[in-house]
Amino acid sequence: MSKLPLFDFTGWTLNVLRRILYLVTRTQVFPETPEMLKLRPDLPVCYVLNERHLSNLLVLDHECRELGLPAALRPLRDPAFTSRRSVFFLSRNERGRLVPNPRSDHSQLLKSLVRTAVADPRFDVQLVPVTILWGREPGKQDSILKALFAETWQSVSTLRQLFAIVIHGRHTVVRFNAPISLRELLSGKTDASHAVRKLGRILRVHFRRQREMAIGPDLSHRHTQLSTLLNTPEVRKAIADEAESKSISLLAAQRSARNFALEIASDYSYAVVRAFALFLTWVWNKVYNGVEVHNFERVTAVAPGHGIVYVPCHRSHVDYLLLSYIIFNRGLMVPHIAAGANLNLPLVGLILRRSGAFFLRRKIKGEPLYATVFVEYLHMMIDRGFPIEYFIEGGRSRSGRTLAPKAGILAMTIHSFVRSRARPLVFVPVYIGYEKLMEGSSYLAELHGRPKKSESLTDLVSAARLLKRNFGKVHVNFGPPLALAEFLDAQHPAWREEDSDAQAPWLRSAVDATATVLARSINAIAVVNPVNLIAVTLLSTPKHAADLRLLQKQIEHARYLLAETPYAESIVACDLPAGEVIDYVRRLGMVECHPHPLGDMIRASEEQAALLAYFRNNVLHLFALPALLACLVSHNQVLTRQRAKEAITGIYGLLRAELFLPWEADQLDELIDRTEAALSRRGLILGDSQIAILRAPSPNSEASPELRQLGEIIRPTLERQFLTLALLQHHGSGQLTRAALEDATHLLAQRLAMLYEFNSAEFSEKLLFANVIRNLIDAGILQVDDAGLLCFDERITLAAAQTELLLAADVRHSIQLIARAAPDANSATNSPANPAANPAADS
Repeated sequence: MSKLPLFDFTGWTLNVLRRILYLVTRTQVFPETPEMLKLRPDLPVCYVLNERHLSNLLVLDHECRELGLPAALRPLRDPAFTSRRSVFFLSRNERGRLVPNPRSDHSQLLKSLVRTAVADPRFDVQLVPVTILWGREPGKQDSILKALFAETWQSVSTLRQLFAIVIHGRHTVVRFNAPISLRELLSGKTDASHAVRKLGRILRVHFRRQREMAIGPDLSHRHTQLSTLLNTPEVRKAIADEAESKSISLLAAQRSARNFALEIASDYSYAVVRAFALFLTWVWNKVYNGVEVHNFERVTAVAPGHGIVYVPCHRSHVDYLLLSYIIFNRGLMVPHIAAGANLNLPLVGLILRRSGAFFLRRKIKGEPLYATVFVEYLHMMIDRGFPIEYFIEGGRSRSGRTLAPKAGILAMTIHSFVRSRARPLVFVPVYIGYEKLMEGSSYLAELHGRPKKSESLTDLVSAARLLKRNFGKVHVNFGPPLALAEFLDAQHPAWREEDSDAQAPWLRSAVDATATVLARSINAIAVVNPVNLIAVTLLSTPKHAADLRLLQKQIEHARYLLAETPYAESIVACDLPAGEVIDYVRRLGMVECHPHPLGDMIRASEEQAALLAYFRNNVLHLFALPALLACLVSHNQVLTRQRAKEAITGIYGLLRAELFLPWEADQLDELIDRTEAALSRRGLILGDSQIAILRAPSPNSEASPELRQLGEIIRPTLERQFLTLALLQHHGSGQLTRAALEDATHLLAQRLAMLYEFNSAEFSEKLLFANVIRNLIDAGILQVDDAGLLCFDERITLAAAQTELLLAADVRHSIQLIARAAPDANSATNSPANPAANPAADS
């Protein structure tokens, strides 16, 4: 035990220097309160800093005092041990040097602590690693000079540290990490020197993970990365195969592979990312009323030591900019984004590439060398711990619904993990919810038949006019991470012993299961905003107009159902009262208010209604079960509880696959009971528990149209399914190919929308009909024979009958009429005059 001097001159000097330092230093501290560290008051605390710099020590001591934590420059006292300071450095630079020269010797305080703990089994101390980053606070860097002196992976000299303090001192991040028990780390070891080395390794790994969280993995030069990529055995074999198959020289094949690699690979620049973040801050402030982020702590909790794949829904081109901005703004490295080659435009592609984007062609079939280079590049990124982001839906949803996942890049990711398992990998589902879409007008044009316009620089320049408009708020919700190893354990326990062949049946099955779980996970973290509530309620009214008071009541019904029939714990509900919801959406220009002597009317124009359909579809899955039950009771007026459950159970399989609903079939009984109880409490269903009868309210009551409007939420989805089934029944088994049926249903749906004012957003996106057909095949109702024709038996009649129970007679009649009037689908879709190229011609 050492003795302490009566006057600590060094400590007094450090206090003076600390005050001087804080004339130019401002910090952002994590966590914000000391309680979050969960320190034990009965044990002493010793802080650990990574690199020996006086500035780091002074910042640590100041923030300890501000948080009310034990001061780092105060003595560490314990009955078994006393030290002049409560902090040590893990690595040190030789004193007096202006260039870095790290020494490998361990801190004397660390050695003393370990020797004491080995000698005295009762002694313990809480080691608190503290990460200090100069200039890492995102969104406040505005020059290349600041970029040059930002945090890097290289050792920092005293001179460079001085420049960093001057340039970045006001944007310093301090992160206190969870305390580590020295006693637990030693775990019975009696060799002090071995214990010191072990503890040093653990702390070095910890600091490395913290730095990875903030600035990403240690990046080698792009040239070195590409050289490594092109020299992998898989790429070398693909180059040889390319030379042989195309009868070209090996040098020419190597040149092709290198060109592919340059076309694909990112060229990450931290300086560009910071500049881009500054620009985006200005853009978001111009166009949005705010960006609300929910549950980001789920990411920070899992980031150290894990590879992360962000899997957001895809609603807008803004998605990837917004998500990267949020992640960077919260101190983590921006993900490397898999972007379509269509975005690799002059200048734009360069900026995106320097911000971490890597590019993927939409179609790689017939290009085995390109495919191999891309697969190996993705494997290298995952293996080295780069965070990745991609959209499993493939393209942006034009209807607002979560689209069926495309398994391509997801399969590559899972196969890469199975190959190496270098570090744990987690998928983080992300829901992005808008109140108004920048691409709204172009989506409407595409849904009405105009071909998708390719991205161009001209479009980007013309988009500047959007900066003058108000697009409301954006809500971003991060879901619980999905640990891939644990998920594979549940899917195929022997996967670690299996061959890592990408075509292995178990792996293909695991990819499909992962895709479905991720789609459901995205739906389970939806955020309900005011526009969603207006869309769900107003579009269910005749002519998309409603009395103000009645609309408020319908909104309250919707809010009540969200609260009383919860879809998932992570759903974020809108807490605005109904009146404020309407005022908010009206100010956004999404609805109109028409004063009237008998009461104000809220109305959506034709264009507004089409856009609102998109936002209804964002949250359609949340209301699917209440809407189904409401539709059943409203349409049939009186039916037994058992018949209602049978009807819902009969159609649930198709509905679950289309809306990615989370419940298993054996959970439905309890869920239906809970939904019935909620509707009964709102006076929308009259239940008789003694005779198990469900009744609709009296047709003359106010509750009758309210129940009918609630059922209208799910009607377009049911109509789309019924149209597909009616068309199959009309043509007969073994008469249509899958592609022909997709085209025919899409074209007839557009015709229905024109003739009968059916909802265009639901009926104009071809992918939605493709999903219905895929779901029928997955359910075994349709089979594809050797000739590629769709075959079915009497089960299709049962499926249609269940749908009929939920649709009004006039709706069924309209759909059956147009299905019977359809020409031979195979000949129509193969005809040169096929109007699929110009759907408007069908009118």
